[in-house]
Amino acid sequence: MDNDTLASRFEKLTTAHLADGCVRAGVAVRCAPTGLVALAAGMRLAGRVIPVRHVGSVDIFLEAFESCAPGDVLVVDNGGRLDESCVGDLVALEAASAALGGIAVWGLHRDTVDILAIGLPLFSLGALPTGPLSVGDRAPDALDAATVGEWTVGRRDLVFGDEDGVLFVPAEEAERVFSLAESIRDTERMQAERIRSGVSLRSQVRLGDFLASRALDPGLSFRDHLRTVGGEIEV
Repeated sequence: MDNDTLASRFEKLTTAHLADGCVRAGVAVRCAPTGLVALAAGMRLAGRVIPVRHVGSVDIFLEAFESCAPGDVLVVDNGGRLDESCVGDLVALEAASAALGGIAVWGLHRDTVDILAIGLPLFSLGALPTGPLSVGDRAPDALDAATVGEWTVGRRDLVFGDEDGVLFVPAEEAERVFSLAESIRDTERMQAERIRSGVSLRSQVRLGDFLASRALDPGLSFRDHLRTVGGEIEV
């Protein structure tokens, strides 16, 4: 699935839908830690991961941009450091000029006002005035893999971000996860409309039947019950 298709389909979904799609597909749910949030409300990410392990020098970003395609998303691994920023306005402007879809930083950014003016979606752990404090040795896989929280991702991964956070999905699983997420979204919207029209969720999922069945079979799970009544939401 190319970046344009990803962005178009994600416009009608949320990361929550995709996370549920991963669960339904049996794909590991790889969410970034909760501190990784959008710089501004409404910013969204959807594209192929372009990983970078930051070591204190801007040239690694410039090198990464040489192999980017429009809509790719720069995922920067700065080890979750909170004592320095590693992405500023010039990197954001260069990324925007290369038609990237955004930046996700496992670390801090600076030049907030300028980045907001550039308009490129950026997710990070926050802002700090100081830039890199030192230059370290470049890892052999500095342009092949980036670690975000407990997850290590590369160019065979996709990244999605919205108000609920950031999620990574293997590119080869994208179609299946999207299809399931869209089905879940449609079911939830239908159920929400029924709640608004006066039909409680308890009635829709036949909670009374579940409680009666569980009294006879304490091992019965709610998900098993939902399968028998045709429910598709995860509650």
